Amino acid sequence: MKEANPKKYAETPLMKQYYSIKAKYPDALLLFRVGDFYETFGEDAVRAANILGIVLTKRANGAAAYVELAGFPYHSLDNYLPKLVRAGYRVAICDQLEDPKQTKTIVKRGVTELVTPGITTNDKLLDHKSNNFLAAIHVNKSIYGLSFLDISTGEFYLAQGNKDYADKLLQSFQPGEILVAKQEQKNFKENFGEKWFTYHLDEWIFQEDYTKELLLKQFETKNLKGYGIENFVEGIIAAGTCLHYLQETNHHKTKHITSISRVDEAQYVWLDKFTVRNLELFHANGEQAKSLYDILNQTITPMGSRLLKRWLALPLKDLNQINERLGLVEYFISQTELQEALSEQIKQVGDLERIIAKVAVQRINPREVLQLNRALKALLPIIEACKQSSNESLKRIGEQFNPCLSISERITKEIDEEAPAMVN
Repeated sequence: MKEANPKKYAETPLMKQYYSIKAKYPDALLLFRVGDFYETFGEDAVRAANILGIVLTKRANGAAAYVELAGFPYHSLDNYLPKLVRAGYRVAICDQLEDPKQTKTIVKRGVTELVTPGITTNDKLLDHKSNNFLAAIHVNKSIYGLSFLDISTGEFYLAQGNKDYADKLLQSFQPGEILVAKQEQKNFKENFGEKWFTYHLDEWIFQEDYTKELLLKQFETKNLKGYGIENFVEGIIAAGTCLHYLQETNHHKTKHITSISRVDEAQYVWLDKFTVRNLELFHANGEQAKSLYDILNQTITPMGSRLLKRWLALPLKDLNQINERLGLVEYFISQTELQEALSEQIKQVGDLERIIAKVAVQRINPREVLQLNRALKALLPIIEACKQSSNESLKRIGEQFNPCLSISERITKEIDEEAPAMVN
């Protein structure tokens, strides 16, 4: 079905407003708030009705004209939005920016959020056991620069190497969305297959000066030497492209993205997709079978689940680091009382990474603020236990913690945890 022609159908004030906003987001499915409903029009309505299983109707739009229409109640957004994004669509959420009762003309509207498969902080769209990485790739002859950014946790990684290395990185990080230059579309599919959700950007974005400036501005530094990435030009371009995309999609609150880490090719054992599949690391081949990750994952927080998955995807090669991990495991096995005590406190911490990200993007609710306070309070005995431990690795961990006492005190002062109306 062809898209309704804006010139022919944009006769009513509402549809004129719709098409003016849709023109700014031509490649996104636009959810347009009208009263108590989010409406979709034209080809967006056809797609939405098919994906969501909602009724497709037609709306009169001026004399002898109509446009396809499909909508759902605004309070059902969290139920319908995940289905659209998982179907591979970028979704622009257009809200009413003023009270309809306070205006005699058409209500002012604007896009308040653009959700994509690689950018979201919505709990309904996130798997608490897995990261949701936005990736970017930049190719210069035989050198591939890659970057992986999870806006829901603030984790930011950079890497650089040949095509095989790039393929292994994509298999390990499993990004939800990959940014590729428009002229590289064909080469990307030939090299890495078509299973990835990709979004194509203009060539001018993939420039060293521009992307490096974005990184310096984000980290508020004069250079990138402190992150160990200064000479990784292709990787820097990929990382800066991720930051550009955040700006383009109206995600400007990114203070929680404070650092970037280089994924060193020499530090890990790199597993290709065939090895990962045959070893059944993350997906079992049989219906009732379990993957290695499913068997090993006895973690008690979502942060632990994500970390374990990353450790399995990126096995260490350095003997000292391996022995340090094994030493910590052996220590906790022998110190059962400490293990049990810390486990109880760690359970209280919950998903601190994603709660902090919600604070940064200003999408946290009172209940989550209280959970943040409980997490900070639970850290105090953890810090103390680590400092008093006879294990040198644990001592170092304890010394690195910041309990953020002033934040905890402020939350306790401002929010009454016993008041249900405040936390629902």
